[in-house]
Amino acid sequence: MGPFPIATRTSPLALAQTRIVQSGLADAHGVEDAEPAFPILGLVTTGDQITDRALLEAGGKGLFTRELDRAQLAGEARFAVHSMKDVPTRLPEGLVLACVLPREDPSDVLLTANGAGTLESLPEGARLGTASLRRQAQALHVRPDLQVSLLRGNVGTRMEKLKSGAVDATFLAKAGLRRLGRPEGAWPGVSFDHLLPAPAQGAVGITIREGDAEAARLLEPLHDLATAIAIAAERGVLEALDGSCRTPLAAHAVLDGANLTLTCEALSPDGSRRWRMTDTTILPDADPGAARLAGIALGKRLRAEGGAALEAVLGAVS
Repeated sequence: MGPFPIATRTSPLALAQTRIVQSGLADAHGVEDAEPAFPILGLVTTGDQITDRALLEAGGKGLFTRELDRAQLAGEARFAVHSMKDVPTRLPEGLVLACVLPREDPSDVLLTANGAGTLESLPEGARLGTASLRRQAQALHVRPDLQVSLLRGNVGTRMEKLKSGAVDATFLAKAGLRRLGRPEGAWPGVSFDHLLPAPAQGAVGITIREGDAEAARLLEPLHDLATAIAIAAERGVLEALDGSCRTPLAAHAVLDGANLTLTCEALSPDGSRRWRMTDTTILPDADPGAARLAGIALGKRLRAEGGAALEAVLGAVS
């Protein structure tokens, strides 16, 4: 069979996620040796190369996906594996999201040099390292005394910064910790009351070229419809609020039977203002398209409720 090259970033987490896809494809289709059939094409993205400043200063969303998109459109790869929170709401022309894996726990873990922590337990004026505008705003909403500094890099880099005392605490996504097999993945996540996840956090998606029926067929056994519905709703919120890495936004959806419960929020970057809304929609059909529309509708309601104050925040960071 194949070969069907799989494009991915070369970060440890991206490669771990891609190996999950590679082995899943091999198992689903009775392939004993996965590498020749589904070879991994590792690419360094623009986002990986930028380590000295926040991504919002370099263009925001899309910095972790452009090189993978180009490889697919050029015919160098049949699949591309993405962390869905990094994927823009509008894919490049010629590419489609064909598969979403079952979602990992989407919560964030607050790490300190002594282990797992809580925002309430951090000392007065503690130094919080993060490159996420969402996490910054959410943390400052709870603890405005925190001193936030830029901290980028992979899990190992951030853990070293903690050990060296450069920062007192940092956030990491539990999903990434678990997929890397790190013990911190078993630590408790921060309450969604304080840190609602980024839209589609914890979900892995696979894109293909539009019209590639063979690639779509190969991915069918890996697709998780419940996850696809949930992240479609969350990404719908992004559409309504023009979300990007420049916008402190969060959203989380849970599908229980036909009931889709979606919570979303927007914040000012300094955490002084937060707008949050929750709604439950009945989806008679398991349709990601309907979930997306529900997300757009809730995002528009949040925007209307926030009024001029929220518009000023969205305008200031867009």
